[in-house]
Amino acid sequence: MQPRIPRQQARELQEQGVQRADSDDARLSAELAAVVAGARRRAVRDGDGQIDTAHLLHSLLESDPEVRAVLGEGPRIARLFGYLVQRSIGYGLRWHGAVEDSGGVPVVTGTAGFSPLAAGCMEYAHGRAARNGGGPARGSDLLAALVADPQARAAEVLERAGIDPRELFARLEAPSSR
Repeated sequence: MQPRIPRQQARELQEQGVQRADSDDARLSAELAAVVAGARRRAVRDGDGQIDTAHLLHSLLESDPEVRAVLGEGPRIARLFGYLVQRSIGYGLRWHGAVEDSGGVPVVTGTAGFSPLAAGCMEYAHGRAARNGGGPARGSDLLAALVADPQARAAEVLERAGIDPRELFARLEAPSSR
């Protein structure tokens, strides 16, 4: 099956100002590697220099049915997608050209292509996966990371869509949900 959007070469991405984020990381499940690749394409399409947490959330929602189920189907998901889509045509334009870094998580260096906060979220997802059995990071690990910092763009989008990131984080971290 052909991808909907053709893959861009690393040189083309760099010419557009986006460093390649590593979706070939062995610590990622195949599903999460696809999420990173989708977020990279979205960042390039939006003209953003880095993948941020909102790009990751958007791609995660498109790719992972388990994550959609955690968030609840129906109007809630539709509203959330609406906010994410509006990012490039109005809502979220204030983010354009600004680096996402809340200062709430340690800055991860050497993670090309990600905003500092998104890089921290990827590391958090890897750590969460290791704590919960040692397998590769999955969508629920990344979702927990995206809502762990209330200053993340993903958390802001969720909140605007009527989903409380703190309550979602607590649900995701409950022993019965892992």
